[in-house]
Order: sequence, then C-alpha cells, then structure tokens
Amino acid sequence: MSVKIRLARGGAKKRPYYRIVVTDSRMPRDGRFIEKIGHYNPMLPKDHDNRVAVDTEKAAEWIKKGAQPTDRVARFLKDAGVYEWTHGNNPKKAEPGEKAKERAAERLEKEEAKKAAAAEAEEAKAAAAAAPAEEEAPAEEAPAEEAAAEEEKSE
Repeated sequence: MSVKIRLARGGAKKRPYYRIVVTDSRMPRDGRFIEKIGHYNPMLPKDHDNRVAVDTEKAAEWIKKGAQPTDRVARFLKDAGVYEWTHGNNPKKAEPGEKAKERAAERLEKEEAKKAAAAEAEEAKAAAAAAPAEEEAPAEEAPAEEAAAEEEKSE
C-alpha cells in the first residue's frame, strides 16, 4: 500500500480550507484518510501563525514508515523542519509540444516571406528611382556638350 501525505480540500466555494492528511494513494483527494496531521488555510495572510499547522511528530513518524508527501506538503514540512525538500527540475516541462513547434515554424516562414517581399519592394523602388535619374543625367550632359562645342567654334 502506497501512503501519501497530502492536502484534502474542505471549505465553501471560493473559500478553500485544507486538511493535511495521511492517506492511501488510491483514495480520492477528499475521500477516506488514515490520519489528520494538520491544516492549511490559504485565506489567511502569509505571516499569520494559524495559516499552516502541522503535527511534526506524527509527520516524522509517517515519513519514517515510508509515506511520501506531495510537493506542497513537503514545503510545509520543510518549514517545520521535518522533511528535506528540494526544488524539482524538469527542463522538458517548458518545452512546447509538436503542434506548437509546427505553428512556430509556419510563423517563422511567413515572417521570412514578408521580409523577402519587403526587400524586393525596396529593391524595386530603388531601381525605379535610379532609372529616371539615369535618364535625366544624360539630358543635363547634353547642354554641357553643346556649350563645349560652342566654345570650340568661337575660338
């Protein structure tokens, strides 16, 4: 039989109150339990004395027997000095799923296509701006050539 030390919810709707209980892991969250070893009232301020109360002797006894506390209860027991809790590390938890990766790849392709289209449009504008400038430049040179030719004739 796998024994857990976990929270069992009580209280009214939107007014939670939890009992810290020792129970068989196969029992429902609010179902039958072996022993109540404390309580947790999240509605009280964090610095309130009665927010979390745990019978440390009973908790230590159950841990010696092999009971496994849940993450939240383990934090409470660590604060009480009964259990050595360490923060878990699951780097794959934050990794997106397959569908999210596909959507990100599609989004990236669309952004690259927009950037390429914008670059082409800029090049087209630059080419269009350069083409009339080239036509105007020879027109400006023609009077200069005519002036040079007139100077030669006058000499």
